[in-house]
This record gives sequence, structure tokens and C-alpha cells, in this order.
Amino acid sequence: MKFTKMHGLGNDFIIVDNIDKKIEPVYLANRASNLCNRNFGIGADGLVILSSSSKAPFRMNIFNPDGSEAEMCGNAIRCLAKYVWDRGLIDKTTFSFETASGIKEVNLLISGQDVDAVRVDMGEPVLDSEKIPVEGSSRQVMNESLLIGEMELIFTAVSMGNPHCVIFVPDLEAAPWESWGAVIEKEPLFPKRTNVEFVEVINSGEIKVKVWERGVGPTLACGTGACAAVVAGVLTGRLLNAVEVHLPGGALQINWEKSQKVYMEGPAVEVFNGEVQ
Repeated sequence: MKFTKMHGLGNDFIIVDNIDKKIEPVYLANRASNLCNRNFGIGADGLVILSSSSKAPFRMNIFNPDGSEAEMCGNAIRCLAKYVWDRGLIDKTTFSFETASGIKEVNLLISGQDVDAVRVDMGEPVLDSEKIPVEGSSRQVMNESLLIGEMELIFTAVSMGNPHCVIFVPDLEAAPWESWGAVIEKEPLFPKRTNVEFVEVINSGEIKVKVWERGVGPTLACGTGACAAVVAGVLTGRLLNAVEVHLPGGALQINWEKSQKVYMEGPAVEVFNGEVQ
């Protein structure tokens, strides 16, 4: 099986081109854990499968290292957008992918024939607790309390096609975010589990974020997580609509006007190609 290794700000993926449908999707899904294993496999934060679609030029499916399927991944879709352009599978700079969370449009920012960055229409954030989902009565989950042991954390919940729990902290480096994230991901409050973002506000247009990704653990970047962090920051009055998000792997530009779509812009890099038995 041929594959391409790519990353978006260090959030890395195994790309498998299955447009010709030579490989059964269930076979790929069942191999995600082994392929993503960094000691016994190729190593990645996710397995991304490119296939054809009747609703868009392409379809993207992404499987986490624990074998679960993610509804959407902002870094992965930027990588896949660059992949199809570089291989001549598309000749337009604006096109779309079908994903498990709906149709997502991408716009390639090109210099000559090289992709400098990819701008993604991430859609409108979902704020209804029943759709995120978060347990309890239907509501907008903003500045609610969550107990981790004896520690009270204040969170805002957002879905960007996948669930996010956003927690603002005064000092990101001092926060035990990995231990908190491991617990919060599996909190019964989140029936489909959740991604967790820990956010330090630098100023109204700039934040630092670390992400505990559902089914993965700590990652160097998370596109949907960056979007969720900005949405939560705007909703709670901490941020303006255009924000530079600093993640361990680099920066993303996120823009959100209330009641409108979220736009994410960032790079995608091809690392190497290979074959695996």
C-alpha cells in the first residue's frame, strides 16, 4: 500500500489515496492503530483516506490512532488539499471535500504552482449543547464549571464538526494540561468524548493554545481546536474576530464574525512517500 506522510504545523498524517477504490475502507480503518503507531508502524496523529464523492470533488475520512473516526480535522484537510493539487487531481484553487461533518470548501494560496497556505471554510460553529454534544438541558454552554478532583475549571463548549471543551488559563506553561485533558476527554458530561483546548490570552488578537485531542492525546496543532478556541474567546469577550493562534507546531490565522462561518488559514507540508505491507 502506497502512502504519503504530511503534516500541518507538526500535526502529522498518513495519506492514503483510495480514489480508485482498490482498498476496502474497512480494511484501512482497522489498520489505523498499527499504521499510526510511532514505534511499530509509520507513526502519525491520524490516518487520512482520500476517496471520490458524489457530493464534492473528493471525500476525506480520518481515523485516530485509537481506531476511532474523527468527524473533521482542519490540519488534515489542508494537507489533503495540497496533496490533490500537487498531483494534478484538481486544476482549480477553490474546491471542496465531503467530510463526516459536511462539505468543506478550501482555497489554495498559490505562488507559481506551489501551495504557500490553505484557507478553509470551517463552517459555522455549533453552540447548541445537544448537537455538540454536552449532557443536560438544551443550552449554550459558556463559562460552566467542571470539577477535576478538587480543581474547578471553567469551560465553554463548541463543535466545529467535532466536540471541543475550551478552558482559559492564566499561565499555559504552569497548567498541568495533559493530565487534565486525559480526564476531561472521557468525562461523562461529553457523551461522544471531547477534544480539550487550554488557552492563554496574549492580547485580544493573539492566543497560545495547547490541545488534548480526542483519541490521540497531546498534538502539536489542531485546526478545529484553534477555531473552537477563538469562537470561545469571542463569545466570552476575550478576543476580537481575527486572531493569530500560536500552537506548539506553529501559528494559524483564524477569523470569525458572530453568526458567520469560521475561516482558518495555515500551511501544509509533504514529508515523504513510501510503501507499507
